Order: sequence, then structure tokens, then C-alpha cells
Amino acid sequence: MKFPVLYLRKGAERRIKAGHLWVYSNEVDARRSPLSGFEPGDQAELRSASDRPLGTLFVNPHALICGRLISRDPEHGMTPQRLTQRMEVALALREKLFDQPYYRWVFGDSDGLSGLVVDRFGDSVVIQISTAGMEQLRDAIVRAVQRLAHPKSIVLKNDGKMRSVEGLPSYIEQVEGVAAETLTVIENGVRFEVPLSGGQKTGWFYDHRMNRQRLQCYAPGKRVLDVFSYVGGWGVQAASAGAAQVTCIDSSSLAIDAVHHNASINGLDNVDTIEGDAFDALKALAAEKERFDVVVLDPPALIPRRRDQKAGEQAYARLNQLGLRLLAKDGVLVSASCSMHLSQERLVDIIRSSGRKIDRFVQLLEQGHQAPDHPVIPGIPETDYIKSCFVRSLTGFF
Repeated sequence: MKFPVLYLRKGAERRIKAGHLWVYSNEVDARRSPLSGFEPGDQAELRSASDRPLGTLFVNPHALICGRLISRDPEHGMTPQRLTQRMEVALALREKLFDQPYYRWVFGDSDGLSGLVVDRFGDSVVIQISTAGMEQLRDAIVRAVQRLAHPKSIVLKNDGKMRSVEGLPSYIEQVEGVAAETLTVIENGVRFEVPLSGGQKTGWFYDHRMNRQRLQCYAPGKRVLDVFSYVGGWGVQAASAGAAQVTCIDSSSLAIDAVHHNASINGLDNVDTIEGDAFDALKALAAEKERFDVVVLDPPALIPRRRDQKAGEQAYARLNQLGLRLLAKDGVLVSASCSMHLSQERLVDIIRSSGRKIDRFVQLLEQGHQAPDHPVIPGIPETDYIKSCFVRSLTGFF
């Protein structure tokens, strides 16, 4: 198939050749291929300044990321058949990894499907489309899900922030089955019911699955604090693993209600909650001289954009300092981050320096990563975003 051509400026192809899939608007040779000549969602051939073919891509002339590579073959773009094939390959990986159908089925760029996320919740599937190119394949995506998984329920939860950047409307639509208010998740042997409408992202964060599993080793008999708890992913799993008592903190009343519900359906009566701002709640607990054996900090991305780096790192430092203050002697801090702009090494250093400010030394016990249903493409640093540090706080040591 013959596609219109998008030309790069001299040298701009280096990132693409190294394995990345994104083209920024300032990398385009606007003289040879003005972005105004494209419509959002168009497919085009990508060429270097020296006219070397680099592949095909989705184009959105109105977005900073104006191109997303969909094939290294300049003659083949994204068709419903190619889309289904890639979704089938992605599904095969997840079915090897997990014995139950609760996982992220499609993780955007990592599965060769930039702008598409698909999460599976048993016999329900939630689809999130965030780019104009994928929006044009909306019906093909739904058909592929129907053909490959035969779910009872399919929901398009197209209300993410990226859609406004791409000039797309925000909506939630039930495209198959009966509309449900909640989704069921089974993770590490614990059952959750999560809100669909009003819930975050697709309703659940599968990316910390393995880290929450590791928490279960530290929880038995301990007093646990789960900060930014959402529906209790960390805290309820800690309680299920034998924690003596769990406290969950979240600013959302909807999330707090879900924590109590999820504790109840797992037969747990040792989970309580605090509704309010996390920083304020931590300060109040410290003022009351409360102490916990395990403190989990899993905030939303505190560095959403690179220009937020300094302020975000300062927020992580304040948060970790507050968390360390609340630890009992030799307690364990689980410090997590989903900010792709914060490296694992920098997070470790923030924890170290936060400890020193309150005269604590820390032992780094283990480091966690995102679950394998969120595979990382080494050439795309943005796909590597989840990190967690399990550290022990020491007093009178070293």
C-alpha cells in the first residue's frame, strides 16, 4: 500500500533506529512534509532526511508526539488483521504467565500497539484507547477481543488524560454484555471488587502484582500502613497474608468504601481506614506517635512531566521522610513509584537521604519491578516505569 511520507530532520532517526517508536513534532522536516497536510489518525511512511525508509506510523499533527511507529516495514501499516495478530501474540504471553485470566492483556507500545491498553478481569474486558490512530480501529479492536477471548462483557473506558491531548472525546461505553458497576479481580489469591465508573484507569493496577506478592512475606503478625491505598490492593493483601492490623489511607471516599468492601468479602475484620490527604494524615499519625511495622507508600505519579522533576523529587523526599518516621524499630518501608521520570537509582538515593534527615540508616532488602504483563522494550525507556524498594529502617546502627 502506498502511504503519504513523513520526513525527519537530519539525525532525528537515531532514536527510531535504536528501537524507539515515537516521533516528536520538532523532529519532523516541516518543509518537505508539513504536518498540516495530515489528519489525526492518518497512517504514513516514515523516512529519514536521507530518504531511507524507516517504517509506517500513525500521525497526529496536533500532538507533541506526532508519530507512533506501527511497523518497521514501510509498505505495511496497521490493518484489522495485523491488529488481531498482535493481540493474539500478546494474549499467548499472558496465558503462559498466569493461570487465571486477570492481567494486562495489551500494554501499548510494548506489544506493538501504541495507544492501546486492554485489561482482562475474568470474563470482562476493559479497553482504553488513547490515540487518534487507534480510535480509528476501535471496531476492529472490539472484534479482536470478541474473537480471541469471548468475554461476557466489554467496556470501552476511554476517559484517560491522553485523549484530550490527541483531540479525542472522553467517554465510557458498554459495547457488549450487561453494564456492571464493579469488576472482579483475583490477585495473589485475594479477591477484589473494584469500581468501573469513577475508578482509576481501567479500574485496577496490575503493574504492582509481584511487589504486592512480596509484601505478603513481611506482613504476618505486623501492623501495616497502606498509604494511597485506592481500593486496598496492598493493604487487603497484607491483611489476608496474616497482618495483625492494617490501616489504609486514601483521599477518595469511593476508594475507602471499596477498601471496607474488599476486606469484608475476604473475611477480614482487621482493616481500618483514614480518609484524607496522605501527607496530612501521615503528619497527624506522627504527631500522635503512632508506629507501624510496615509502611507502604504507593503514590500516583509525582513527576507527571519532565519539567516537574525537581518538585516531584522533593515530594517523594517529604513522603519517604514521613513514612520512615512512622516505622517502629527495625520496621520495613515499601516505597513505590510509577513516575517514569524517576529512576530506580534516584528513588533509592531519595530514601537514603530521607532516612539521614531523621537520623536513620536503611538497609535495602529487595527491589521490585513491574509485572511481566507490562513488558519493557529496552529502546523505549517510557515502558519501564514501575519501581519499588523494600528497606529496613535501622536505629543505633552503622
